[in-house]
Amino acid sequence: QVQLVESGGGLVQAGGSLRLSCAASGRTFSNYVMGWFRQAPGKEREFVAGINWISTSTYYADSVKGRFTISRVNAENTVYLQMNSLKPEDTAVYYCAADRAFRVVVTAGEYDYWGQGTQVTVSS
Repeated sequence: QVQLVESGGGLVQAGGSLRLSCAASGRTFSNYVMGWFRQAPGKEREFVAGINWISTSTYYADSVKGRFTISRVNAENTVYLQMNSLKPEDTAVYYCAADRAFRVVVTAGEYDYWGQGTQVTVSS
């Protein structure tokens, strides 16, 4: 089992920045691909960003490319999502997820463990 706890969400004005954190506990964190997803009201959960276990490969949704950066510190069992130039359409609950895989995948159903989510609200 892997337990994931997100933090860092909040209310920010358009153009602002937030950094989300996801702290992992349980099984060896470094064995897992980590992903960030988000879900807005009335919409399906969508992939935002992913990173492989040794940080040599990252992948981003087109909607956040160039604005968001995913990173991880295996020694701290933590994955981060730095979000810059935020837009109102980035408003959603953000979830981190863990997948015991060798490469980043974008399908939510492939991930084995999920956090409880953290709300991000971007005002215009």
